[in-house]
Amino acid sequence: MVHVALTIAGSDSGGGAGIQADLKTFQELGVFGTSALTAVTAQNTYGVSAIQSMEPSIITAQIQAVKEDFAVQAVKTGMLFSAEIIQAVAAELRDSGIPLVIDPVMIAKGGASLLRDEAVDALKSALIPLATVVTPNIPEAEVLTGLEIKSESDIERAAEHIMALGAQSVVIKGGHWKEAPFAEDLFVGSEGTRFSVRSPWVDTKDTHGTGCTYSAALAAFLADGESLPEAVISAKCFIHAAIENGLGIGGGHGPTNHWAYNRKGGNLMEGVAVIG
Repeated sequence: MVHVALTIAGSDSGGGAGIQADLKTFQELGVFGTSALTAVTAQNTYGVSAIQSMEPSIITAQIQAVKEDFAVQAVKTGMLFSAEIIQAVAAELRDSGIPLVIDPVMIAKGGASLLRDEAVDALKSALIPLATVVTPNIPEAEVLTGLEIKSESDIERAAEHIMALGAQSVVIKGGHWKEAPFAEDLFVGSEGTRFSVRSPWVDTKDTHGTGCTYSAALAAFLADGESLPEAVISAKCFIHAAIENGLGIGGGHGPTNHWAYNRKGGNLMEGVAVIG
């Protein structure tokens, strides 16, 4: 049986993030990728130079076209840009029963804003309550919660705060917390499941698209039938391999290596530890 995943996100002309990274990840994990484009960016490893968002009606039409023809097993959202787009996406996913991974994309690696300020409230009120899992990094978790995150206890408080918005679970990714000796992600589930997934730091500037790639891998593993905790761990292995085996292309923050996981054999736990 061919499993199908849907990504609802923006385009990255540099190919390292957004729809392009999502579809590459789906393909590498043997999941058929479908897509609904929310915005076009002029982007490379140095940053974003222009953004053109799509009309909510054409985003709705894309999602409906996919849902009408494919048995979608998982959905992920990335760059949504505006409150109007978020509301349109939420209307199409509400009551769908499809597992939903929300990557709350806010800032590009080069610093450009990918989510309007007024859209944060819509994200919190309309979309996060539909989430199977939300995957913010620490700066995104700070925006979603209004908390300053400087310790492990702060990360745990932020996770509980996001759960209180209605999400079934949350993964707060620790890659921005430089004080920690590892890149450690905290998973908290609504049924009391809680654990961390830890990998060694990789000394590299080539981390463009890590959030997109991680959340796409998580959606792909869910589409393939893994449980949510299993998918979280598998996605961590995928992104660690992608970062550790960089491509060395582009003059800025280069893309991760989407095919590293499979070229190293897949199902890798090398360097990745589950705590708790």
